[in-house]
Amino acid sequence: MIPREIIAKVRRIQIRSRHKVNDVFAGQYHSVFKGRGMEFQDVREYIPGDDIRSIDWNVTARTGHPFVKTFVEERELTVMLLVDISRSHVFGSGAQLKKDLAAEIAAVLAFAAIRNNDRVGLILFSDEVECYIPPRKGTGHVFRVIREILYYKPNHPKTDFQPALDYLNHISAHRTVSFLISDFIAEDICRKLLAVTARRHDLNAILVADKHEQSWPKAGLVEWEDAETGRTFLVDTSSQAVRHALAARQAHRRAELLNELHGAGLDTIEVFAGEPYERTLFNFFKLRERRLRT
Repeated sequence: MIPREIIAKVRRIQIRSRHKVNDVFAGQYHSVFKGRGMEFQDVREYIPGDDIRSIDWNVTARTGHPFVKTFVEERELTVMLLVDISRSHVFGSGAQLKKDLAAEIAAVLAFAAIRNNDRVGLILFSDEVECYIPPRKGTGHVFRVIREILYYKPNHPKTDFQPALDYLNHISAHRTVSFLISDFIAEDICRKLLAVTARRHDLNAILVADKHEQSWPKAGLVEWEDAETGRTFLVDTSSQAVRHALAARQAHRRAELLNELHGAGLDTIEVFAGEPYERTLFNFFKLRERRLRT
């Protein structure tokens, strides 16, 4: 049985997410994510000026008069949320954990999708695929997606992107709009497989982070534990040189990661636990919209 506090948290995220979709992202999602292509609708008689490449030669041959095919844009999409639930996401230096932010971002995207009459599916992964929810429509389905992200207890602590990407490519015969939501703390981000997947799907990366992962506070001698390996180590955070070295190392890692994701062909959004993210998502939608227009 799901604890009452989890149900309350799901409800809060559901309410906040729907509010953000209605007030901030209305129309943005619809305008930047296209359907799988153009769907055949009907044929009509040729009118001078029509593109000769659209002539239906079979109908033309049967009738003795030129006919052209007409198409409509295929708007319905399948949106897949690939959410990293490895142990490093159970971290937050403020009021919000990274896993809670991941759930809220996923909820915003899911509600935007069902508002557009699209289907939403979920893949939860650590170093293996832990849970799969097939794509469906409806508010009740989104509620289940949020609940699983928050409540599911992973069997493995580490992160490996390969099983999740392979699974997506295996179950999705058609092109999807997919969001890979993770802190990307992993030994290998599988750039080649990311690039392959990005060619098959509209794959986007959402980097979930915490500001104190990039700039460590001055807190004296602190024992840190690697959540995914269990390894512990002491850090003297009172030393300015140590803090600067750690910050420089994190900045280098972040720059390399963003470069790798960009090189694999992914659009990337970076959000921080406990920080507003509306402007970041809005700018992402606007950037894609401008790119589509050009």
